[in-house]
Amino acid sequence: MRIRYNAPVTLTFSLISVLVLVIDGFTGAGLTGSLFSVPPALSWTRFVDYMRLFTHTLGHADWNHLISNLAFILLLGPILEEKYGSSSLAVMILITALITGLLNVLFLSTGLLGASGIVFMMILLSSFTRVRQGEIPLTFILVVILYLTREIVGAFANDQISQFAHIIGGVTGSLFGFLQSGRSPK
Repeated sequence: MRIRYNAPVTLTFSLISVLVLVIDGFTGAGLTGSLFSVPPALSWTRFVDYMRLFTHTLGHADWNHLISNLAFILLLGPILEEKYGSSSLAVMILITALITGLLNVLFLSTGLLGASGIVFMMILLSSFTRVRQGEIPLTFILVVILYLTREIVGAFANDQISQFAHIIGGVTGSLFGFLQSGRSPK
């Protein structure tokens, strides 16, 4: 038996996220805050701020934050890569990162850090993995009720968690699922 790098997008995303947190912890240079988070307001004239609209998903506040996101990413990512292909999943991750980052800057006065928007995209998208064209999976409806309702209720808590990113991630995952439903695996 040999170990196989079976889900390149999922594994690479996860390894980069771990590396960012390790380097940030060892250097104490504020790497996460300066390159891997979306600040409350962007300077639209600096390239690094545009980059942060994507890279915020790789930065995490601490090990608990990272592990809670990676638990879902490592569970769901390989299934989604097998169903939709590595390239498609990479594009979905980038689109979700951009949309959550942009909407956060445009509508909220808080920063954004972490991959939870990606997690919620994957949670909703995973309910479409065995769907045929023209069907709405009951699992999708139940996941929406359970996860997104919890996030909407949680949005009123003062807890440093971006329920907004969770909701936007879930919406993008739903849209990807509807757009991809019925397509054969790649």
